Amino acid sequence: MTDSASAFPGATTNHTGNFVDWLGLEFSEMTGDLVVCTWSAEPRMHQPYGIVHGGIHCSVVETLASLGAAMWLGDKGQVVGVNNNTDFYRAVSDGALTSTARPLHQGRSQQVWVVETVADDRGKMIARGQVRLQNLYPDA
Repeated sequence: MTDSASAFPGATTNHTGNFVDWLGLEFSEMTGDLVVCTWSAEPRMHQPYGIVHGGIHCSVVETLASLGAAMWLGDKGQVVGVNNNTDFYRAVSDGALTSTARPLHQGRSQQVWVVETVADDRGKMIARGQVRLQNLYPDA
């Protein structure tokens, strides 16, 4: 993880929350301009048809976008997701995945981040999501 990740609470101690731990996200980059993580599709994430549940993909998208947005805003305030739109392109049951988040818009009141997840063994797009986040300032 890059040095800039130290600005986010829990990032350097690898304690970004129990849910992030449950998802098994391993961060290799975390800045206000780029968040990258790897994770594994596993049976515990499956829906009844034996593929990763769409909610897992939505959760990964929201997590990466939120972390990147928080890194960008820094100690000026907090960010909260207000919209998550995630599309699923290919079903996956197992294997290594890489998710990458980049900002599309970073403004005074809102940010929009795009997150793409690809299968490491095939390089094919599995899911793509966009999250709109509200910047919250303590004195506003």
